[in-house]
Amino acid sequence: MVEKVTGKVTSSVASKVLKDRRTNVRNKTAAASILSQREKGRKEK
Repeated sequence: MVEKVTGKVTSSVASKVLKDRRTNVRNKTAAASILSQREKGRKEK
């Protein structure tokens, strides 16, 4: 299984950005990208 790379503090901030209705689409896209980052390794089948 591939482990997530994003740290606890970073993922917490990104989650708050996604939940906040006042943030724009560009910021939400960046936050989603941060949360979806994974360590490079084996490909899952």
